[in-house]
Amino acid sequence: MDYQSVLDAIVDEVEPLVGEGKVADYIPALARVPVERFGIALYTVDGEVALAGDALEAFSIQSVSKVFSLTLALKKVGEQLWLRLGREPSGDPFNSLMQLEVEQGKARNPFINAGAICVADQLMSLSDDPKAELLDLVSTLCGESVAFDPEVAESERATGFRNAALANFMKSFGKIDNDVDRVLDVYFNQCSIAMNCVQMARAMAYLANAGVQPVGGREIVTPRQARRINALMLTCGTYDAAGEFAFLIGLPCKSGVGGGIVAVVPGELALCVWSPGLGSTGNSVVGMRALELFVAKTGLSVF
Repeated sequence: MDYQSVLDAIVDEVEPLVGEGKVADYIPALARVPVERFGIALYTVDGEVALAGDALEAFSIQSVSKVFSLTLALKKVGEQLWLRLGREPSGDPFNSLMQLEVEQGKARNPFINAGAICVADQLMSLSDDPKAELLDLVSTLCGESVAFDPEVAESERATGFRNAALANFMKSFGKIDNDVDRVLDVYFNQCSIAMNCVQMARAMAYLANAGVQPVGGREIVTPRQARRINALMLTCGTYDAAGEFAFLIGLPCKSGVGGGIVAVVPGELALCVWSPGLGSTGNSVVGMRALELFVAKTGLSVF
């Protein structure tokens, strides 16, 4: 398939939409990101790369980082991770406190904020330097050195009152083992990682290849773990819009409020789109439309 032609056509078709939505201005460092941006890139299990638009412009990956932290935690602790975490869609906003009250501090899944904070806590218990280990994993996955953006991390720390509330609430139920401020430091830094669409597509390619990096053949997770991460992305990866994503796109996806969305076609490729204008559920407006077009043009879907 001529993926480059597909991506070029998508750029042309979404061009009238670019600029729609609203940047995540509740994080001050993201408020300055120009909304008129759109990039798209893919990486196949055979190592083919295609890109278009602003695919080489770095952006804050935000909650897409939860896929990496989950991967690292599963590598370290395996199935024991699920003693602290659920695997069900939330149906509520990604930073909701309501379910934690009903479910006694157990986060519904690892892709909402409470769940990712719980994963960060587990990484702290398993590693002397979880931030360095996470950066090393992501750099290994994309084949290039990546870094935290200290301005974004500090911006999130200064305004992350709801995330602090989530962490303290879970701590009150005995679901957080480590110091809350240190756990939040891990979480805020992982969300601040800056990458571009090409790096993101390459980094996610192990999930399209049964847990193995396409180039080099390094096993990142087991085939079973890869299937389960993909399943969680499909059902929980786009907050309370997961049903809409499954209906319109039909691929495992994970989004972030920086405007990035990654998608996986098992056995074929990983794809990343980026456009910072968000809709009401915190997902990129143009990115979601681009993924819908990609599926329509290629026929690739898990259904």
